[in-house]
Amino acid sequence: MKRFLAFIGAACLFSTTAQVPAQAVSLGGILGGIVGGYAVEKFSDQINKFINTVTFNKGLESEKYTKVVPILSLGSGARIGAAQVSGPKADGVQRCKAVVQLEADFKDKVRAKILVPIDQINVTKGFKRVHGVGVSAIIDVRL
Repeated sequence: MKRFLAFIGAACLFSTTAQVPAQAVSLGGILGGIVGGYAVEKFSDQINKFINTVTFNKGLESEKYTKVVPILSLGSGARIGAAQVSGPKADGVQRCKAVVQLEADFKDKVRAKILVPIDQINVTKGFKRVHGVGVSAIIDVRL
C-alpha cells in the first residue's frame, strides 16, 4: 500500500508540473459523457456477458466474478468510458462501483494511465480502493 501511495504521489507531482495544452469544453463532450454514463448503467449486464463470451470466460462465474462499471476521470469526476472488473470473490466485485483513471506524464517520454477499482461513483464524497479486484477489460463506446 505504501508503494502504491508513493507512486500516486509522484504521479500527481509530475502531472502537475507538465504543461498541458488548453482544451475547450464543448456541449458535445458534456452530452457524450452523460449519454455514455447512462449507456454503461443501462447495458452493463449485456456488455459484461459479451466480454465474457469473447474472452472465453463463459461458464466460469463460480471461479471468477465480473462486472462492468464506469471509468471516472479523477480530475473532473466525469465518466469517460467503461471497464470490466473481475476478482475471485463476489463481495469485492459487488462493492466496486467505478474505476478511477489517473494519468501522469514524465518528461514527455513516459505516460501512465492508472486504473483503480473504487467503491463510490461520486468521488467528491470520498472513496476507497476495492482490494482483490482488477480491471480485465476497457470498453469504448462510439456515440
